[in-house]
Amino acid sequence: MLVEIGGTVGDIEASPFLEAVRQLVSELGHNNTAVVHVTLVPYIKSVGEFKTKPTQHSVRTLQSLGLQPNIMICRAEQPLPNSAKEKIALFCNVPKERVISNPDIPVTYQLPLSFEDEGLGTTLVNHFGLEKREPNTETWTKIVKSFKSVSEKVVIAMPGKYTTLGDSYKSINQALSHAAAACGTQIEIKWIETEERATEECLTEDLSDVDGVLLTPGFGERGVEGMICAANVTLQSNIPLLGICYGAQLSTVAFARNVMGWKGAHTTEVDVDSLYPVVDLMDEQKLMDDKGGTMRLGGHDVVIVKGTRLHELYKTDIIHERFRHRYHLIDRYLNKMDDKGLRVSAHDSTGRIINAIEHVDHPFWIGVQYHPEFKSRPDEPHPLYLGLIRAALEYKMVRGKTSGT
Repeated sequence: MLVEIGGTVGDIEASPFLEAVRQLVSELGHNNTAVVHVTLVPYIKSVGEFKTKPTQHSVRTLQSLGLQPNIMICRAEQPLPNSAKEKIALFCNVPKERVISNPDIPVTYQLPLSFEDEGLGTTLVNHFGLEKREPNTETWTKIVKSFKSVSEKVVIAMPGKYTTLGDSYKSINQALSHAAAACGTQIEIKWIETEERATEECLTEDLSDVDGVLLTPGFGERGVEGMICAANVTLQSNIPLLGICYGAQLSTVAFARNVMGWKGAHTTEVDVDSLYPVVDLMDEQKLMDDKGGTMRLGGHDVVIVKGTRLHELYKTDIIHERFRHRYHLIDRYLNKMDDKGLRVSAHDSTGRIINAIEHVDHPFWIGVQYHPEFKSRPDEPHPLYLGLIRAALEYKMVRGKTSGT
């Protein structure tokens, strides 16, 4: 079991959790638990010196709470020299070999290899009295190499309402980087705040230099019109689009308005009186007065329609994905949209809930109700994100030929 407690040692918010850890160590025994303290060691460039005092103070605070770190992970701009390790070991009551340097690195996934070089694995094996073993670092080495060996760059626009805080889409950003590395390219994300850019003219300008669009998830009415405009621009210009959850719903709204000609089409999350509510509350949600944590959550089976682009990407009939939504696409409207090229490409096991849509006359225009980014891994990128990056590379090549570059 791995337990991580964030924040700063000494903060009142962390006190009950640290006490819980102290009691856990007492009950299980010191040889069955390892207290790992992650600490920042500032590097002062002007004097070329690492400052260990903050680390010493944080450890003393932990000791006053009844916790003695077994291992120190020291974050710093540069690798920690032996002199700094020796000082930390001396004043923090930790053997020098258990002071692990964790410097800034160009590829995050290089960290397991760096820790292995620092002897962290051996330290843990010895601490717990485990059988000695030789680590297999082949997979991590390949991952790091894939992130370093890039020859292209694609620009993916992310129109949304939380773009001022990039970590709002952290899982999506990582999934994009996994897929990009697998395709031998690096990714540049172009953030578009759709509350400020809410006209088609603005979005056409914003998307003129991108290779693909990921329409982001979210809730509520703020920034919605800008997201719908962004989806419509991709319809008109053949820019590859992947809509995630709310992004898929608003992409459908864009199709309803601009291809079907249904003026006022919307989601009832924003417009309860819409003449064309192509997105509405799920039936079971309408029976609940107190919504609270009643969304459709967690993992569910997704049945993929054969002959679709989605089936081509997954290469299987049934998948398992993670959901988090209360509104969904309404089949009576999607049935009519099918004649204009918007096809239902996946549904739930009962056939009642639409889980994915795609535009059959577009090079890559897919919306999914689930969150595929949660299943992406650096050594196994998610098929949907791989599909978007590959489509973006193709679009970039076509766009380059068209512009004569």
